[in-house]
Amino acid sequence: MVWSIEKANDWYKSNAWILGFNYVPSTAVNSTEMWQSESFDVKTMDKELAAASLIGYNSCRVFLQYIVWQHEGEKFTNNFERFLTICKNNKLNVLPIFFDDCAFSGREPYLGKQDDPKPGIHNSGWTASPGFTIADDAFCQENLKLYVQSIINKYKNDERILAWDLYNEPGNSNREAKSHQLLRNAFTWARECSPSQPLTTGIWAYKDFDKIVLELSDIISFHDYTNIEITKNRIAMLKKYERPMICTEWLHRPNDNTFNSHMPLYKSENIGIYQWGLVNGKTQTYLNWDKEKNKEEMPKIWQHDIFTRDLKPYSEVEIKLIKKISGS
Repeated sequence: MVWSIEKANDWYKSNAWILGFNYVPSTAVNSTEMWQSESFDVKTMDKELAAASLIGYNSCRVFLQYIVWQHEGEKFTNNFERFLTICKNNKLNVLPIFFDDCAFSGREPYLGKQDDPKPGIHNSGWTASPGFTIADDAFCQENLKLYVQSIINKYKNDERILAWDLYNEPGNSNREAKSHQLLRNAFTWARECSPSQPLTTGIWAYKDFDKIVLELSDIISFHDYTNIEITKNRIAMLKKYERPMICTEWLHRPNDNTFNSHMPLYKSENIGIYQWGLVNGKTQTYLNWDKEKNKEEMPKIWQHDIFTRDLKPYSEVEIKLIKKISGS
């Protein structure tokens, strides 16, 4: 059963204000490269996560990849455990994501060496999880269930896991209603494990489909890359559900969605946050979604991310604000 409003709010009160970021190491172009044993980069992860912790972050949101779990089995499990240990050592808890409909690369996920990023293209190598062919195959559902339940059962009482984000942007990539069944299945499979952590999926398209997400989730999570007035309206709309709120994706500087405009609002409303990106790396998410606007190799205004590859701040002013609001 979905958690009661009281249980959800008691859980939220037991945690510090959530200040997080979506994390892909700078050496990975997508979630496959992040988790495959041949490219699992412990040294980079430890260095980058330490930099985040130092300025006040306490959580990170990470995309798992089904095909790596399916192919590598115990190796994947061991790498996930190593990642959780690195996070704990850097005073960060983790919000893992199982499924994802974003596919900026236009490709199904694939194993082995991943394509290099395309110059001037935001997130050019990103692939979905598990991929649409697998998601639509009835014969794959039992293995998808095993993927979800094997991980949750192992970590369902682990304090390093903040919550479970079951599905990122279901219906994206023109999937629409094709994603409904896997979304519902994911919540059913996860609930069968009775985790101590809450379950959620983020509202992102602000369509009728969001009603399904709100019915299934223990806590409300949402994405918002808009200006402050639209953000305020969305917060007001979601408040009526009386559940804890976490914005699991935000920060779009060219769209007036900035640290200065939004971070104080989220803090004052006690809404947890995960901005997109940490380090300017192979995902190239410092570039604009609109490739026509990427006229320079290094734009003056980054869309996402807060550190360069050598961990220098994109903006000292932003870092000071993060430290001030986090109390670091």
